[in-house]
Amino acid sequence: MEKFVLWGTYCENALKKREPFREEHLSRLARLKDQGILITLGPTKCSQYVFGVFESDSLDKVKNLLEEDVYWIEGIWTAIEVYPWNQAF
Repeated sequence: MEKFVLWGTYCENALKKREPFREEHLSRLARLKDQGILITLGPTKCSQYVFGVFESDSLDKVKNLLEEDVYWIEGIWTAIEVYPWNQAF
């Protein structure tokens, strides 16, 4: 299994716009965490950027998981970039 890092951006007024989708989003993240795929994910304090760490056997699987997220589908996330990551410590 490899680790992958996510960098992304949120739409304007993301805190307000995400409200109808937040429970669905968080429930899905909890399932991914329970499965060992999601290590961590969350917004920066300014709520403009999202950061996450995933563990998977392929970059494509992580990208597909993110593109299936309600935040991506509903435009709450406006950009997502995923990179293989070498954890030093």
